[in-house]
Amino acid sequence: MKLDIITPGSTLFTGDDIYLVQLPGVDGSFEIMNHHAPLISVLKSGKIKVLVKGITPQFFEIKGGVIEVQNNKVLVLAE
Repeated sequence: MKLDIITPGSTLFTGDDIYLVQLPGVDGSFEIMNHHAPLISVLKSGKIKVLVKGITPQFFEIKGGVIEVQNNKVLVLAE
């Protein structure tokens, strides 16, 4: 799955071989895996955990934002 984490000032992460993304939703944390159903959700402050095959998990701190999942692509617009 493809993942982009974008802030108003920069791109925090972009990658194609993502196994799992864990996100801080306003109603609790949730995970996105390959071929997830389409989704739009609001995010709260917290850490995004990104698992790439064969690489140590990566973490990104955000202050909130929005996530869109569609066609095996995940777009996070973060503050």
